[in-house]
Amino acid sequence: MAGLIQKRRSTIAEINVIPLVDIVLVLLIIFMITAPLLKEGIDVNLPKAKGKAIEETEKINIVITKEGKIFVNDRLTNIETLPTILSTYKDTQATVLLKADKDVSYGVVVEVMGEIKASGIERIGMITEPKEIR
Repeated sequence: MAGLIQKRRSTIAEINVIPLVDIVLVLLIIFMITAPLLKEGIDVNLPKAKGKAIEETEKINIVITKEGKIFVNDRLTNIETLPTILSTYKDTQATVLLKADKDVSYGVVVEVMGEIKASGIERIGMITEPKEIR
């Protein structure tokens, strides 16, 4: 037994950080590319006004863009088909949340509000930006 030479093996206790850095950089690139795509909704410039928050109920989101396009729950529609879409919500206790660009014609907003009322929906909320307090 004396003829056997015992070798002591030492273990390397280092963490190889190069694969970790590679993964982090790839994830960073993925997030940088996808972050702008996560912005949902239709771009409208809302007017500023004072008001209180709306309580959580079933909501129908109606957006009127600067060009006068009408979106119901992010689906493009027009003023002629709006009554048939809204009539499906007549028996629910849904609240219509109306977002209109501040540069859109007042007549278009009133016409859409008239169609909402004519469809039998009584609860309408106007969405605005909070007014800055000075």
